[in-house]
Amino acid sequence: MNILLHVCCANCAIYPVKVLREQNHTLTGFFFNHNIHPYQEFQRRLDTAKEYAERVELPMIYEEDYMLEEFLANVAGDPQDRCDYCYHSRLEQTARVASENGFEAFSTSLLYSRYQQHETIRDSGRILAERYGLKFVYDDFRIGWRQGIDTSKAMGLYRQQYCGCIYSEKDRYCPKSRN
Repeated sequence: MNILLHVCCANCAIYPVKVLREQNHTLTGFFFNHNIHPYQEFQRRLDTAKEYAERVELPMIYEEDYMLEEFLANVAGDPQDRCDYCYHSRLEQTARVASENGFEAFSTSLLYSRYQQHETIRDSGRILAERYGLKFVYDDFRIGWRQGIDTSKAMGLYRQQYCGCIYSEKDRYCPKSRN
């Protein structure tokens, strides 16, 4: 199949790209991550995605606009449910671009991370696949967690320390209350 793969970051793309290529799919990556904060982090992840794509000869489509205001407008009222919006909005943009550009299917490198909500991602992908007349390729890429980490370190890629949004940055770095 001709698959558009949403790339949340270079590190998470390594194992899915390897597996999907081994399955003889034709891949194009799609970088759309309006959730990443701050801007310098967004730019660093974008640059790393470009470096990775060039090194592994992965054709890419990049959405380089920094759309923090749109993301925050949709999650600020209920930060606890931010991940649902984040997954769905990024997958919907991926499905839209896939549909508009003749891809048969789409998937996401989010499925590589042990920290993401796979059921939510899978359900959203299936709904969007039906809406856009595509296939959603679900694979539990978490089995390659260690291999992806080892490869990214060997490649010397920038490795981020939190999922991406302002809330995940706070969860990562802000000391927890001792109550």
